[in-house]
Amino acid sequence: MRSIALCVSAVALLLAALPASAGETQQLDWSRLIDQSAQDYDDPYRELSPEQLASLVSVARLREKAEKGESIDEERLVRETTSLAEDGIDIDGLIAQRWTVAERRERAATSGNKAVDGREVVLSGFVIPAPADDDGRATAYLVAERGMCSHMPPPSPNQMVRLRLPGNWRPQAIYQPARVSGLLSIEPSERSVRVVDGMVPMRATFSMDVSNIESSGLLQNEEASQPLASGQHQDHSNAESRHQ
Repeated sequence: MRSIALCVSAVALLLAALPASAGETQQLDWSRLIDQSAQDYDDPYRELSPEQLASLVSVARLREKAEKGESIDEERLVRETTSLAEDGIDIDGLIAQRWTVAERRERAATSGNKAVDGREVVLSGFVIPAPADDDGRATAYLVAERGMCSHMPPPSPNQMVRLRLPGNWRPQAIYQPARVSGLLSIEPSERSVRVVDGMVPMRATFSMDVSNIESSGLLQNEEASQPLASGQHQDHSNAESRHQ
């Protein structure tokens, strides 16, 4: 009997480890949305301290102004340059790489996991209300943590999902907890939405045609009393905003 029980347990573990087939609904955590292959890249700036990074940025800006013929604080340029050189920092090499590294960071932040593209999934998070689409379809955004886009900066685009809402369901407050089910697609979009105190650029790598929502209701906190979000239709979704 013990051997049978061990065999059953092993089979159960094996089945749990297998990926869901195309027709099954997958329960996802937020890390599954990220394209892990885009995360592995050389970023020499990671090795700098905050002070060193600030000095490097200052040197780059001062040099750029000087090249344009603008007046600069030359004493500051010498001071910052000397400090970095004494720390063994390759100033010219790092400045030369800045645009390449910026492109790599952008790709890491926006690339979605193709394995979940076009799948029926379940994802839990917090709903941020948004204006309806031009065709009248109700929309919202789902993020992993309360406070994102207001008390905290917006998450990376591959950690935000633009929701197309079903039926008459609408979020009753900002950051309403919800468990959403539907068809997930890699469909980059960007538009500005008013969240609490001001307009916020909402960049989402994913969209979801929501088929079901389970919500735990309003939050008893300061955000619950905030008015629903509104926004300008600066919507650049689909082809205009799609990342190659």
